[in-house]
Amino acid sequence: MRFLILVLLSVWTMGPALAAGSVEERFEDGQRYLRRGYYTKALEEFQAIRNHHREHPMSILSELAIADVYYDQGEWDLARVSYADFQRLHPRHEKLDYVVYKLGLASWEKASRIADRDQTWTRQAVNTWSNFPQRFPESEHLDEVVGLLESSRNRLARKELRIARFYYKRDAHVASIGRLDGLLTQYPESPDVPQAIAMLAVSLEQTGELERAAEMAAALSENHPEAKKAHRHLRWRYSATDSEL
Repeated sequence: MRFLILVLLSVWTMGPALAAGSVEERFEDGQRYLRRGYYTKALEEFQAIRNHHREHPMSILSELAIADVYYDQGEWDLARVSYADFQRLHPRHEKLDYVVYKLGLASWEKASRIADRDQTWTRQAVNTWSNFPQRFPESEHLDEVVGLLESSRNRLARKELRIARFYYKRDAHVASIGRLDGLLTQYPESPDVPQAIAMLAVSLEQTGELERAAEMAAALSENHPEAKKAHRHLRWRYSATDSEL
């Protein structure tokens, strides 16, 4: 009887992870549950490995898998915290590119796709991915991150343009200039740049900065519809002809 009690105590203290199979088997079980969308069961497997087998190599992978469970569940905040913790605890891990990729995605998923709305999480995604191409030039996720970075920056540029237009329509041209200058400096590749330049030219003219306003107007593409609009509103003699604008 005493021997039986000792055996039972030994199994209990080793935790449920060993009783249900090897660490590798439990990890595979967790991955299978995750693929099938059984998130609670997947978490149970990964947490058991992390909590009871901290010295095992699968423990670190289980930490990452827990973040993946949260991400697949759409628990963006829990996923962000988990990926960020993994990055902090394992800064040289071979899957760090994946971690940073998913960390940015967790912010991207939280962000509004409508430029007029709050874009805090779009900015967070940009901050997370800003140096990804330099840090991980060989990453399999590089092309996707570059594309998402472009989309994110264009969205932020559109946000600045909408705010600038709000001031512009109310003749608050100093405020408009501040926003437009910021857009052109931070997002020079945005497709909204020509419209921003045209609005900036008009706002500069309205505040008496005629020389710079002329420079902005001259920078517009002759085929861009905003060029004619700017030309109608600016009230000075151009050194260039209409065709050169």
